Amino acid sequence: MIIRNAGTQASVKGPSDWFTGTVRIDPLYSSTAPGSAAGNAVTFEPGARTAWHTHPAGQALIVTAGLGLVQREGGPIEQIRPGDTVWFEPGEKHWHGASPSIAMTHIAIQEAVDGKQVDWMEHVTDQEYRR
Repeated sequence: MIIRNAGTQASVKGPSDWFTGTVRIDPLYSSTAPGSAAGNAVTFEPGARTAWHTHPAGQALIVTAGLGLVQREGGPIEQIRPGDTVWFEPGEKHWHGASPSIAMTHIAIQEAVDGKQVDWMEHVTDQEYRR
């Protein structure tokens, strides 16, 4: 058993290679072998969002606060609210973030395949975000 007490893992700023705007990542857990799952609480300030990306084993989001937006490639932008869950299939190109005027926090859970949890791609443009 491993207990990670709240407040014992430092928050990190979301890297500009992966995010547009102000994003804070709070590590929650990472499993040890043979497991490969990890979870983070991610807070997006208004207008902040991920770049387009995929996950080799898929990704689950659990919205805990605010108002967010999600989009999979070729689909419409959809709103997400506290209590909503989102599942992205393995390899599904997508992005997620806050609405233009309201911050959003979600828990993101994903597993690694061959040590890799995510493949980052191009940034979501302002034009794509505001469609």
